[in-house]
Amino acid sequence: MSEETTTAKPKKARRDPEGTRRAILEVAGKLLAKDGPEGLSVSQVAQLAGINRGTAYHHFPTREMLLDATKAWVSEQLCLEVFGDPDDEAHASRRDPRSVPEKLAHFAMANPEFGRVWLFDLLSSSQPSDDPFWKQYKAHVDRFAVTELAQPGIDTEVHAIRMLVGVFLWPVWAHAHANSPAELKKMADRYTDEALRYNLYGAMRKEMFPELDAAVISKAKTKTKAKAKSSSKVAK
Repeated sequence: MSEETTTAKPKKARRDPEGTRRAILEVAGKLLAKDGPEGLSVSQVAQLAGINRGTAYHHFPTREMLLDATKAWVSEQLCLEVFGDPDDEAHASRRDPRSVPEKLAHFAMANPEFGRVWLFDLLSSSQPSDDPFWKQYKAHVDRFAVTELAQPGIDTEVHAIRMLVGVFLWPVWAHAHANSPAELKKMADRYTDEALRYNLYGAMRKEMFPELDAAVISKAKTKTKAKAKSSSKVAK
């Protein structure tokens, strides 16, 4: 009985158009933050992303289409990272006061270029209120402002602008003073703590958040002791 020999055919690489599109947009976002809209080109993004130029043009035939898609994608990433799945109502109902500022601070610190892209697009837009992330964040503040947990008379638009501008500018300062991942995480935590303190004694009714109030006071006492100890060492 003769044995038949078979030659295995090489497997074709599985196509992943969504993965390719994401890779293009990630590189485009970083390039947009670095060089501005004028420095963005489909061919350069393809080269930096390690993607065939024809494939990149298949996804984005023109620079303008890539620019619009990149700005929209950055806003979408913010929505997902900060608020999660919009259809997951159970997740939203469990959200604690620390969740949104913490997620915002850590995303901004880990992706400073995307924060710059989003902020620049918002500032240069003729209709900034149409931005998806702005809409979701503003709606989040609006919902909170009408509950019994909030202080009366909050100007939700001013409050939202103050918080978002601060969180996207903080990484600029932080990256100039910290280098390691641990140091950057510490800087993100510092922003979160101060944003919570600011909200707790401003927009929020602190009597409705006794545990958070106690935690903030405890952390403040720890910081005061640490500063006093450091000052005494310097004096010696």
